[in-house]
Amino acid sequence: MGACLGVCSLLSCASCLCGTAPCLLCGCCPSTKNSTVTRLTFSIFLLLGTLVACIMIIPGVEDGLKKLPWFCSSSTTISGTVNCDVIVGHQAVYRMCFALAAFFFLFVILMICVRSSRDPRAYIQNGFWFFKFLILVGITVGAFFIPNGVFTTVWYYFGMVGGFLFILVQLILIIDLAHSWSESWLQRAEDGNTKCWYAGLLICTVLLYAASITALVFLYIYYTKPDDCVPNKVFISLNLIFCVIVSIVSILPKVQETQPHSGLLQASVITLYTMFVTWSAMANVPDRNCNPTLLAIVNNGTIAASSSSSSVVQWWDAPSIVGLVIFILCTLFISLRSSNNQQVNTLMQTEESSGDGAVHSTEDGVHRAHDNEEDGVCYNYSFFHFCLFLASLYIMMTLTNWYLPGSSDYSLTSPWSAVWVKISSSWVGLLLYLWTLIAPLILSDRDFS
Repeated sequence: MGACLGVCSLLSCASCLCGTAPCLLCGCCPSTKNSTVTRLTFSIFLLLGTLVACIMIIPGVEDGLKKLPWFCSSSTTISGTVNCDVIVGHQAVYRMCFALAAFFFLFVILMICVRSSRDPRAYIQNGFWFFKFLILVGITVGAFFIPNGVFTTVWYYFGMVGGFLFILVQLILIIDLAHSWSESWLQRAEDGNTKCWYAGLLICTVLLYAASITALVFLYIYYTKPDDCVPNKVFISLNLIFCVIVSIVSILPKVQETQPHSGLLQASVITLYTMFVTWSAMANVPDRNCNPTLLAIVNNGTIAASSSSSSVVQWWDAPSIVGLVIFILCTLFISLRSSNNQQVNTLMQTEESSGDGAVHSTEDGVHRAHDNEEDGVCYNYSFFHFCLFLASLYIMMTLTNWYLPGSSDYSLTSPWSAVWVKISSSWVGLLLYLWTLIAPLILSDRDFS
């Protein structure tokens, strides 16, 4: 999208930045719909903010941030706990993500009850991109002047709640992707080479379950000990049992009757994602004996005052890297998705696209996306921005490893609350997937086709 905008003329781009979403499409851009362009552009705003937040935690950038007195007053180790450079990075990430969250929450309020693109507020949703960018920049600048005080600690708890909810949003999107994937391949198997597509489904299912089993073994080896780490053993074992249950339910004859496209492929995708969330939760266990990730960070010199000058802070552990990749993919999927699954659409506040979806071109041949929301919106504007609001909080927690920053001693701790948030989100997510399987059986009077 950025490359496409770059080849447009300056005059055309200047007018488009104040115009509607379809105007952002140039002749070299692929044809698409008005609603898709708008969602994608807002998602790009989020990803740009995420990039800035990542830059903020680069050690070289922190030197400039230390000039802001309310971030940190010294670069020496305080209370023998943590280097002040770590606090500078955390404070910057919190403020950048606060600006993103405030920006999207503003649109949550503005776009309540917009029913079609003819609503005057829909013009704000689908256009005026230059002014939106200026508003985001203004909020970001203002956020960096927020005095420290209790801001970081309070915003941490907001981040925990938002992170919990966005994990559920990610799981709903993954359920949608798994259902669409299975339905597409089964349909192709019915229309064409049956053996080839069924073999592909089988191979993918086996590989996903193999990856889940490998992750499970990895968790038991590195995050448990024979005579210790009882909570870790309980959490890992419970999630194993729950994943086995949903896998069995997905192939029950009664479920297959109401949902012929349901099967082990979807269950294998959900199982692998549950193993990832479990791994992420184990990476926040505050017991050093049961958390090799935390031990690696400690060994990098963040606790010894004598080694603070030569210490290297480990910002990125493996769960955070994987979490960032999943976050980016889910953010783009929110923008591009068009689901045929009624239950998922109900959960995500989306519906089948309105309009004919045809692509129109102007006399000069430049592509223009057809306004497919004249009769009704294709997605709930407020809920879409609420998802991006939650995504802003989730990425804040991911970039800071869900560590609790102490407001008084500038220490960083990995609390049990972060572990419980992630584990409980995996349980709720499994319940949501289970509901998509059994809902047609319980609510037999409703059409779930």
